[in-house]
Amino acid sequence: MDDDDASGSTNSYPAFQDVNHMVIFGFGFFLTFLKRYGFSSTGFNLLIIVLGVQCSVLIEDLLVLLLQREYKDGLQRITKAAVSMTAVVISTGAVLGKANPVQLILMAVVEIIAFHMSRSINTTFLQVSDNISMMHVHLFGAYFGLAVSSHFSEPSPRTEKNASTPKSDLLSMLGTLFLWVFWPSFNSVLLVEEKTKAIYNTYFALAVSAVTAFVLSLLTAKDGKFRMTDIHSAVLAGGVTVGYAAHIIEYPWIAMILGLLASGTAVLGSYCLQRCLHPALKIHDTSGIHFTFGLPGVLGALAQVVLLVLKDWTKSPRLDYLVMIPIGAFCLTISVALITGFLTGVIVNLKLFKTIPVSKYFEDQFYWEFPHLAVGF
Repeated sequence: MDDDDASGSTNSYPAFQDVNHMVIFGFGFFLTFLKRYGFSSTGFNLLIIVLGVQCSVLIEDLLVLLLQREYKDGLQRITKAAVSMTAVVISTGAVLGKANPVQLILMAVVEIIAFHMSRSINTTFLQVSDNISMMHVHLFGAYFGLAVSSHFSEPSPRTEKNASTPKSDLLSMLGTLFLWVFWPSFNSVLLVEEKTKAIYNTYFALAVSAVTAFVLSLLTAKDGKFRMTDIHSAVLAGGVTVGYAAHIIEYPWIAMILGLLASGTAVLGSYCLQRCLHPALKIHDTSGIHFTFGLPGVLGALAQVVLLVLKDWTKSPRLDYLVMIPIGAFCLTISVALITGFLTGVIVNLKLFKTIPVSKYFEDQFYWEFPHLAVGF
């Protein structure tokens, strides 16, 4: 490695640390809200991330070889692999407590391959920038996870295991705080230019998103009290939405408006989706990834189109081309996610993979040793 590469790697290592902490600690604790599934939430999260990062690097190397792309330095490759794993972790949230480790591993490997395929099409044929194609990670993860979840049996609405306790909610909120703190690094880690702009726009969007989450939680509560579930899901929505356009937003108030809209979409969307859409489609979304990452991701993709038009409509000779490229990338990403997720759901529910019975959903003891519960302890 020459001096320039070494210098670049050294300068980007703190950003890699932020992303790594976000994926391992942030999402690891973010998914610990189930009262009897804490071991599995954090343990399986670590397992699929470290396995998925290795698969992602190998797939990236294969694409470099086949498409004759420029070979990146090792730290940049592993950083992109860690960012890509966000899609897998988000998808895991939809089947949390319902899929066994073998199913999760298979799901992770297939999803990483499908996400790289989607990104490769976007960057090669649609000429989407590397950073924007990576920001599709939230959309891909959410809709891939929902498609897989549609093949799992729904738990009984009366089951007490599909619930949280004050302790599990506190641990989950700790994960939310990790994600909130490191999200500006996540949105800017792949940018070469306008990195500073992306960082402060992401921060403003997250800040307004958090304030809006508290306000809407209070306004929509019957007893006039805050609900941890609203805060847990909506404070991150601004970071998801602004990721597409954080580097092109010129004024902080635009990022603030996106944060406001994203948080409102997450809180209000949770009511509509959980009560109307998901029961009708027979989809059980354990972690609420649809309104935490999916809908804010859709909003962010649409906001990117609007901002690009407002910024370049006087400069670009072909406005239709300017609009159709990001919309095409958005539609392609969701289509690939839904199709591959649906097929993956069919595969992982084959008898070969020993699907968990509904009575054993959300249960750590099905996988982990608990010495204090052993006979004669």
